[in-house]
Amino acid sequence: MLSTDLLLAFSAYALITSITPGPNNTMLLASGVTFGFRRSLPHMLGVTGGFFLMVLLIGLGFGALFKAFPGLYDGLRYLGAVYLVYLAWRIARSAPAARDEDHRSAAEPLGFFGAAAFQWVNPKAWTMAVAAVSTYMPQQSYLTSVLVISVLYAAINLPCISLWVGCGSLIRRWLADPAWQRGFNRTMAVLLLASLYPMLGPV
Repeated sequence: MLSTDLLLAFSAYALITSITPGPNNTMLLASGVTFGFRRSLPHMLGVTGGFFLMVLLIGLGFGALFKAFPGLYDGLRYLGAVYLVYLAWRIARSAPAARDEDHRSAAEPLGFFGAAAFQWVNPKAWTMAVAAVSTYMPQQSYLTSVLVISVLYAAINLPCISLWVGCGSLIRRWLADPAWQRGFNRTMAVLLLASLYPMLGPV
């Protein structure tokens, strides 16, 4: 079973990797600005749910596929890059949503399944999950430890990414001018595209 020291060390790892900037948090910040906190909830839950499932399956041996099929990781990198370009294009073209979250605009935020699917083609998410399992998983009571690590990672991840959506919702108040909001969305799209370099660079 996981010791207290190992749990604390893993919790620190999960906090740092969840709260620092990356493709997910960039998209969530932009979603908070464009759609507000409540309408971004499915996006947030999709990120955490997809990542929870990824950590769980890697802990149960799914990660061994990368060793058996080395080309699989490269395939995921390029597939993830294509999907990232699509998401950046979607953010850049997002029209300002209605200021009242009870009134929907024509634009729609990324949903639960879209956000969950992105985790499976996001090399950064794979790296985080594989590192969590390989570094912090004891051999004793392995199945129980896999479940504990997966649940704990999700429990830490959700409030961390919520902060990004919350910040976006606060910034939204200062972006009442649609032109400023479109400029912000395009800036977020450029930052998202900038993450392509580490994704496609040498590993």
